[in-house]
Amino acid sequence: MNKKIAEFSLSLLAALGVAGPVMAQTQTQPTLVGDVGMAVYRTPQIAASTEKPTTVLPYVYADYGDLYARVDTFGYKLTPMGAGHLELVTRLSFEGYQPTNSAIGKRERPKPIGVGTFQETHYGGFFAYAFHDASSGGSLLDASYAAELQFGGLHVYPQLGFERRDRKYVDALYGVSAAESARSGLTAYAANNSITPNAAVALEYPLFDSLKLTFQVRKKWLDKSINDSPLVNTKQQTSSFIAISQTFK
Repeated sequence: MNKKIAEFSLSLLAALGVAGPVMAQTQTQPTLVGDVGMAVYRTPQIAASTEKPTTVLPYVYADYGDLYARVDTFGYKLTPMGAGHLELVTRLSFEGYQPTNSAIGKRERPKPIGVGTFQETHYGGFFAYAFHDASSGGSLLDASYAAELQFGGLHVYPQLGFERRDRKYVDALYGVSAAESARSGLTAYAANNSITPNAAVALEYPLFDSLKLTFQVRKKWLDKSINDSPLVNTKQQTSSFIAISQTFK
């Protein structure tokens, strides 16, 4: 596992100019703390598409000074707040896709950016994010809770949460315009706001030296606004990843 890969990933926002001016004022060299490795991610599309459900990408759950990565969420800690920080945040989305029906246009991958917080308490971790999507002009609100249980060397993290997407966000992914309806034969569809509850469990187990095995599975229950779309062919989505990482302290 290469520590420089992690430092590069965590410096992504700075390279984009989001946190660079602030980091330039930092006098001390940041230290990498957390887990860095590679993972196989499986995220099946809920619509018929040409996208492959499985991909291999770096796995980072770590802090580098005020920069951080939490698997698919990257951010910069702006200021302390409660039991955590107010954060500037972005996210790697897997929601964009190319429909198998060639008469339906490509659905662009969302490009969310916003603010959020992670509150680490005695009762568990609370995550809350508010994103604006630069692709659709819509919004995504994401809130979740994670507890930690330990059985010997095995750490178990049960999680509960929900995501709220506004009409623009959902429609850009799963709506069918009148022109697309005429070309494809599908019923025209204009989406509404959606609320998607989800539940997950993550397992962490130490291997040897500072290596760790992590496995997570998450299930989402799609509401009527999404599964009523003629593009969508399921009412649920189950995603997962398995990672091998090195822990830096």
